[in-house]
Amino acid sequence: MNEGMISKRYAKALLQYAMGQKAEDIVYSEMKKLASAFAKEPRLRMAMDNPTLKAEDKVKLIEAALGGQISDQLNRFVELVLNNRREVYLRNIALSYVDLYCELKGMNIGKLVTATPVDSTVTNKMKSLLQKVKSGTLDFETVVDPSIEGGFILYVDTYRLDASVKTQLKRIKQQFIAENSKISK
Repeated sequence: MNEGMISKRYAKALLQYAMGQKAEDIVYSEMKKLASAFAKEPRLRMAMDNPTLKAEDKVKLIEAALGGQISDQLNRFVELVLNNRREVYLRNIALSYVDLYCELKGMNIGKLVTATPVDSTVTNKMKSLLQKVKSGTLDFETVVDPSIEGGFILYVDTYRLDASVKTQLKRIKQQFIAENSKISK
């Protein structure tokens, strides 16, 4: 079976269950954290893929990734996934759940990455610009990443606007290399 199909089916089932329990918002925030934890820590995925690791230990790892707290709904779901030996799909299930939730609620996800912290006026201005472009509510976060050296990177759903100094310098370098290769021939 297709990995995307499996993940989507489990995510749909979790969303339906969470909605029945009136806990879809809580599960959404947990699945968002879980997807982020998988992205930040590749060893978490390796641990989920490890067949020698006990299911109880995998549950504890997921709890730790969520900051030690896990809702009853997500806990029951994780146990179901582990019992069915589908833990390798947990990352994709989390991503699919976030997508399905956002689609259901008419929500867009935005993220602003800057080299230094920005004040609330800049954040609010970016939010208002995004809300003019995309209809629906906006789940917006700001992240500080000094490696971009300046400027910003703006993510909205699947779109990315990269106005970082790092990317601009990389483009200039590539142009110099291309020009120099023409001259040397």
